Amino acid sequence: MSQINIMKFSYLILLVFVLNAGCAFGNSEQTPVETDTIQPFTTAELIGKGTPTMVGKEYKLLPEVAKQFELLKADAKKAGFKVHVVSSYRNYTYQNGIWERKYKANQAKKIAAKENIEKIIEYSTIPGTSRHHWGTDLDIINATKGIPADPLNEKHFNEGGIMHNFKLWLDQNASKYGFYLVYTDSATRKGFKYEPWHFSYKAISQPMLQAYKKLDVKKVLQENKLMGSENFTDDFIEKYRKENILDINPEIK
Repeated sequence: MSQINIMKFSYLILLVFVLNAGCAFGNSEQTPVETDTIQPFTTAELIGKGTPTMVGKEYKLLPEVAKQFELLKADAKKAGFKVHVVSSYRNYTYQNGIWERKYKANQAKKIAAKENIEKIIEYSTIPGTSRHHWGTDLDIINATKGIPADPLNEKHFNEGGIMHNFKLWLDQNASKYGFYLVYTDSATRKGFKYEPWHFSYKAISQPMLQAYKKLDVKKVLQENKLMGSENFTDDFIEKYRKENILDINPEIK
């Protein structure tokens, strides 16, 4: 090798060393810059007024939730159960329809406004506060023996009921697919009554709940004029937030 070629080769070796050293020790332009985390959920989505992408024929759920639910459904079928979805995603308008129907029905029975509201929120949420707004929650039953007139009734899931074996299967298997009971039968839990049919997909609903906790629930409820909303006092709203929205299965908080 000639002297000139040796010099060229030495220069290349030196250049490679310098470049590698720069990568190894880094510089200010290459150092990652910490940025504020962008909240993935909009207020509209959290209160049922957004336009999230939902999938499913007999139900409406977020794509990831639907995928896991189909796995649960298939394995439940192998165990002898026919999973039927009574309710899944509900937007604000739909939830408001439920609210108004129940409110008017109680009015017809001459039930006073405040008692009317308390009676509704034993099982039903105020529009804008429902977990069903998120596309992560669903109410399911076993329809192997048909669908009863009152499918979402605790008696069907209790011992001796037509859904009891299905409940036991869900107790053992639902979490394998990421689903957890929301309103448990814990004696210390307050808020909504026990709902053995209501399951939530934790991987998405848990962060959505954390985002929801940052919302001004008082503002959400007072900005939307609902039947009976003139009775939503500050104390009522705080109690509702603490007991009905947040007092749920600890596994998904």
